Order: sequence, then structure tokens, then C-alpha cells
Amino acid sequence: MKNIVIFGAPGSGKGTQSDKMIEKYGFEHISTGDVLRSEIKNGTELGKTAKSYIDQGQLIPDELMIDILASVYDSFGKEHKGVIFDGFPRTIPQAEALKKMLADRGHAVAAMIELDVPEEELMKRLLLRGQMSGRSDDNEETIKKRLGVYHSQTAPLIEWYEKEGIRNHIDGLGELDRIFGDICEVIDNIV
Repeated sequence: MKNIVIFGAPGSGKGTQSDKMIEKYGFEHISTGDVLRSEIKNGTELGKTAKSYIDQGQLIPDELMIDILASVYDSFGKEHKGVIFDGFPRTIPQAEALKKMLADRGHAVAAMIELDVPEEELMKRLLLRGQMSGRSDDNEETIKKRLGVYHSQTAPLIEWYEKEGIRNHIDGLGELDRIFGDICEVIDNIV
């Protein structure tokens, strides 16, 4: 079982690369963004609570996210090939909570794959995505807030995963297939 945390700023290509990993390796996928958007779309209490945080460019409280993730993770059963965690963890307390949640099930994160993309490229990608998808959170003001939150709260995870010995840095700028090839090399070398 190869549980993977795919990591990077908004717009770094986590969703695109996750799709390619699912296709090649048969992994399950938990995108906190997709889970939350689904809850919001369905108008659930969780969705309403989440929307109020998201609209302000803030992160969802940890306890709420861990409960959601544990439920989705358990829905895959005990015999999956691995799960890609996309958009979680975003803080060190979340990383510690994820580690504990998986350890309680006899599992662990096998690798953290960090997609590193320069900020000006992230801004271009996110504005384009907003124009194409109509996602209301892909506008310049919200993007700047999200990148600020990423740098202040999420970037410290890079060092945390480095200390855990499972950080893998990938240059996320350039040819899609080259980036995916670098990711496959990491996954194929997980023991």
C-alpha cells in the first residue's frame, strides 16, 4: 500500500498529476477541495460551514477535515493499493493528525511528493482555470490570499516531511510528461 501526499501551492498541478497516478497505479484519491465542493453543492451543514471559511480564503478547521478524511479513507476498504491525499495536510497539526489517523489503521504515508512551481506561473494558471471552469475562488484577490496562506501555514510542512524522511521535491514547471515521469520514479522506488 502506497499512501501518497501530493503537495504544492494552489495551481501547482496536484489534480492533473493525481489523475495520471490513479490511471497508472490504481490509487484511490481524496481531494479535500472536491470533497468540500461536493458538500457545498449539496447544501449540507458541513458544506455551509466550509463555504464560510473558503469564501474568506481561510482553511477549514483541522478536526472537521480529519473526520471527513477518515470517513472517505475508510470507505475504500482495507485492501486498496494506496490513497493520494490531495490538498491535505496543509498544516503541521494536520500532518500529525493524518499520521495518527493512518497509524490507528496500521497504515502510513509512504511519500510526500512536492510539486514546486514559481509564484508568477501559479497566478497565470489559476486565473486561466478560473476563466475556464468558472470557479469563484479563482480570482486574483482570492488567489493572492490563498498563496499567502500557503506560504505562511502550509510551506512549513516541507521541512516537517523532510524530517520524516519522505519528502520528494519535483520541479513542477515544464512538460507534463516529464513531471509525471519524475513522480513515477519516486513511486516506483517506494519499498
